[in-house]
Amino acid sequence: MTSAASGPVLATDSFLTDNFLTDNPALYERAFPDTGRRNARFVHDLVARFGDGPARTLLDVGAGTGRDAARLIELGYRVRAVDISAEMVAYAREHHPGPDFEIGDMRTVRSPEPVDVVTCLGSTLLHLHDSAEIVTALTAFAHCLRPGGLVVLEMRSGAFLLTERGRRELLDVETVREIDWAGTTYTARTRLRLDLPEQLLRRERVWTRPGWAEEVRQHTAWRLLFPRELRHLLALSGLRTVALFDAPGPLTEPAWPGDGALSGALDGDRLHVVARREEAL
Repeated sequence: MTSAASGPVLATDSFLTDNFLTDNPALYERAFPDTGRRNARFVHDLVARFGDGPARTLLDVGAGTGRDAARLIELGYRVRAVDISAEMVAYAREHHPGPDFEIGDMRTVRSPEPVDVVTCLGSTLLHLHDSAEIVTALTAFAHCLRPGGLVVLEMRSGAFLLTERGRRELLDVETVREIDWAGTTYTARTRLRLDLPEQLLRRERVWTRPGWAEEVRQHTAWRLLFPRELRHLLALSGLRTVALFDAPGPLTEPAWPGDGALSGALDGDRLHVVARREEAL
């Protein structure tokens, strides 16, 4: 992993792994200055609300820089965390020594012993574009759980793009951000577009900074999942949906916990799911 002092890693795009931000975890944390506490509180409250007893063990899939996992340890969980990015895992191990961090793929993740909770936040699941692969990942989550254990998911909502507000806020604008890191200002210009045949939300992000001869252009896509479709995929994986709501959540306004009521309108930009592993798989 390249340090901030020596400049960023520039990698070519490939499935899930090579991304300018995730290849440079320190820059990622500068771009998204979150402590992980709101995600941890969100998970902990949902487990207390829908769990069948005290939860002690947790598997965090798509752990990133490890901030959520570290905060979950503070709340009393024994946490194992996996991420597909070697750079992210190395950074997480260095900065958050409590959790057990490993490089891993959500489609093949395993747990040495059944856990009480599996979390997959931040639209991580949506990097899988094929329904069969999503079922493979969800089934892997289910096999990591003890019977009655919970999966907590947080992601973009496909239904939001069926609303006028969703299309206006996501598709009709170019967003521009400037991020100061290691003495340099990086500019990111981002546009989103719909790929209807593939049911994807595609993103093009163009990075520039003083001193670069060329811009860095990267492409990402998220699968758009709709509420009934997601319930079906969970059921195919041996997981029964016990809560599905759009607000409140860690990235909504107002943010979690809000007033404690879970909105079933499902016209917001985030989708939150709690699902329970069936007794037999």
